[in-house]
Amino acid sequence: MEEVKNTAIILIVDDDELVRMTISVLVGSLGYHCLVAGDGIEALAVLQSTPVDLVLSDIVMPGMDGLELLAQIREKYKATDVIISTGFHEKASYAEVIKAGAIDFIKKPIDQAELEAKLARAIRERGMMRELEMQSRQDGLTSILNRRSFDESFPNEVERAFRQEYPLMLAIIDVDNFKEYNDQNGHLKGDEVLISLAHILKECTRDSVDLCFRLGGDEFAVLLPQATANQGTEIVQRILLSFLERNYGTTTLSIGLVSCQRDKSVSRAEDEMAIKNRADMAMYEAKQSGKNCVVTKV
Repeated sequence: MEEVKNTAIILIVDDDELVRMTISVLVGSLGYHCLVAGDGIEALAVLQSTPVDLVLSDIVMPGMDGLELLAQIREKYKATDVIISTGFHEKASYAEVIKAGAIDFIKKPIDQAELEAKLARAIRERGMMRELEMQSRQDGLTSILNRRSFDESFPNEVERAFRQEYPLMLAIIDVDNFKEYNDQNGHLKGDEVLISLAHILKECTRDSVDLCFRLGGDEFAVLLPQATANQGTEIVQRILLSFLERNYGTTTLSIGLVSCQRDKSVSRAEDEMAIKNRADMAMYEAKQSGKNCVVTKV
């Protein structure tokens, strides 16, 4: 738990400098990394430039009060939690603050033990939520990203590549003759093939750059940001050869590789569907060409 606390970033927002600095010293002494802001406007500027785990904000402040700041955070920084503090607790009830989107409420003068307990619970719950979210995006068998994650990541990656003007390649990968292998050797051996392919995808792609997914069954996908057609072809050829070296009977790979260039003449949804369809068609063309090959459509 100490490791989690030391990595958490907490923003203290209070218009009273003495209170602000006193709370920041207290929060820092508990092992958290602490930032400060004198009002809601300054807090939003901090949030715009720095990822923050939790905001501890006074409710009565000039210009933008704590509830207005809370509304802005809920709209623009959904991954940031908020605890509201106030010496004027009659201004807003616990129920009103929670209904507005805060995760907790603490009264001034702030008691050290109460603050420590509330921060520890908030950070612990954030860790649990992150773990649950990670599990919901991860394929249970292979531990790489799942279909849900692909459906969420693909449009974002396509749009980011278009905005920042860099190439993006999509590979659709299907295991040839997998049903035969599965039927002849049993599901456990079939699972070994899928797990092994997931490992190969991770080994042959770039850490923290490329994204590997199991779409379902024996179908996988890889997104290759900032990779040209030639670079993408080199990567998927490595995947193909690495899989063959494992020698899983008659199983091979059919791979369709396409560039994900945006076509602004059609809607974003239509364009994304067209890109995925081209990748599927390229993969099926690889199967029709005798399997165990890559078909690239730029």
